[in-house]
Amino acid sequence: MTKPPIRKLFGTDGIRGLANSHPMTPEIAMKAGMAAGRLFTRGEHRHRVVIGKDTRLSGYMIESALVSGFTSVGMDVFQFGPLPTPAVAMLTRSLRADLGVMISASHNPFHDNGIKLFGPDGNKLSDETEHQIEALMANGLETGLAPPKELGRAKRVDDSQARYIEFVKGTFPKHLRLDGMRVVIDCANGAAYKVAPAVLWELGAEVFSLGVTPDGFNINQDCGSTAPQAMSAKVREMRADFGIALDGDADRVVMADERGRLIDGDQILALIAQSWSRTGELKGTGVVGTVMSNIGLERFMSGMDLTLARAPVGDRYVIEKMREGGFNVGGEQSGHIILSDFSTTGDGLIAALQVLAVLAAEHKPASEATKLYEPLPQIFENIRFRNGSPLEDVRVKSQIEAGTVRLNGKGRLVVRKSGTEPVIRIMAEGEDARELREVVREIAAVVREVAL
Repeated sequence: MTKPPIRKLFGTDGIRGLANSHPMTPEIAMKAGMAAGRLFTRGEHRHRVVIGKDTRLSGYMIESALVSGFTSVGMDVFQFGPLPTPAVAMLTRSLRADLGVMISASHNPFHDNGIKLFGPDGNKLSDETEHQIEALMANGLETGLAPPKELGRAKRVDDSQARYIEFVKGTFPKHLRLDGMRVVIDCANGAAYKVAPAVLWELGAEVFSLGVTPDGFNINQDCGSTAPQAMSAKVREMRADFGIALDGDADRVVMADERGRLIDGDQILALIAQSWSRTGELKGTGVVGTVMSNIGLERFMSGMDLTLARAPVGDRYVIEKMREGGFNVGGEQSGHIILSDFSTTGDGLIAALQVLAVLAAEHKPASEATKLYEPLPQIFENIRFRNGSPLEDVRVKSQIEAGTVRLNGKGRLVVRKSGTEPVIRIMAEGEDARELREVVREIAAVVREVAL
């Protein structure tokens, strides 16, 4: 895997930050539209870009700025309104667009927002392409504006949600239905608040919905995949068979069994790998996870004579690893599940349907079907910082090295900077939870001291 170029605006998942503050300002959004539009204006055809968004208040502002940027360089714009990230990726291909854009900060609170870009193949742009866009934004927008007669047009696409609903239903086995199954769906007051309940209901489930009343401010607020307790409680209250919690843009998912016990991305990968291996649908030598994936998953895969290939954190790196090894199943513990037979990016709803298909086919309760291995203890701590690079500090490096030596042969230690927010993430994994806590606490104390 080649080392990506240094970028100032783009992180591991597009441009992201506090709305109306650098880099998430209308000016930056307009320049991003102009630069990306120029870069993807190739050939003599009429060029088009598709834009979806989640339900954040700032989405209106960012969308308008992007539309101005794209139309100024001669691109036509198709606007979808609230729609999941994977739907934007799918419709980029379906509508033969040159570029796709999703306006979302995913699982972050409402006050953040972001811009994710997709190429004409529906895949997120490479680090190198994002670097080219940044270079154009910094020095290169003075020329290339379209003359008055060649300015782009903008139009709303009213049936985008219906198109995605039919696409997602098509990924569910034709011979199965969800009749008699009670399902709780928490849409995080986000982009899937209309489409997700509709898909489940049309497949026959009795649906209990949460997080379907967005107001511009309540996206991911005490709901969705980052706060699945509400979904779990609803499963128990309604005596449901299954629970699904999506995040704000519906590209990640956390699930719950009939007892309300959570099912994370590692367990989902295990279940899909087992099911698809039996039916001959699994491609490659196993599945792709990340450095955060539990050793328990690795041992489970080994027991089936399959492998767990590890990628850096970030769905784009999981997808890159999948392409390299010919895998069609990959994902992250956080719930980004990529099933490349269906989608070019994580799709929480499609992943949930694959799990529901196993429950429907085997007539097993979720607690039995999804408990495939015993995970090793993992201890996490996240520390916010204001500026600088705490991981470059010699004191932090020394403490991380001490922790690594202490766990040598008995566990793993992963310390990294988040690619989507100013947070240092610490994870220790091993057999001895008490020792793991001590190692994490010692590293966290030094990081916190440096970060303040």
